[in-house]
Amino acid sequence: MAQKLEQELKKKKIFDSVQQAAVVGLLRTNDLFQYRFAQLFREYGLTQPQYNVLRILRGEGKPLPCLEIASRLITMVPAITSLIDKLEKRELVERKRCSKDRRVWYVSLRPEGGKLLKKMDKPVAELHAELCRGLTAKECRQLAELMEKARSVHPAKAELE
Repeated sequence: MAQKLEQELKKKKIFDSVQQAAVVGLLRTNDLFQYRFAQLFREYGLTQPQYNVLRILRGEGKPLPCLEIASRLITMVPAITSLIDKLEKRELVERKRCSKDRRVWYVSLRPEGGKLLKKMDKPVAELHAELCRGLTAKECRQLAELMEKARSVHPAKAELE
């Protein structure tokens, strides 16, 4: 099964274990998928984490504290503040200080951010379909379940910090 990956990587020896083959395969696939998403997001002037912030805000439908947004991101980012700064500069989000705790800032999606996401919905869905083209719906569900199972035995990213 991993022979194709070994050839792709021009590996002279076989993988040391099935676990190594699985992890390297996941990393290689993640790299390919990240590259494809980066290309798509670049067309709209966004990075993957910026898109993710907008998506989180749209899904929630109400302002969220910066740290709450950071905890929901798909990938870890070192500085949520600079990420929000860039989106705010483009007038895609708006930030307001909490009246009860002045250390907390709430971020909300502005109409321009919503419009940008709306424009991106179809291309993003098409990319999801393209990236899963070789898999049936059942295989996609199985893959999602297996990845969830693999993640479940590891601490959440917030616990690693």
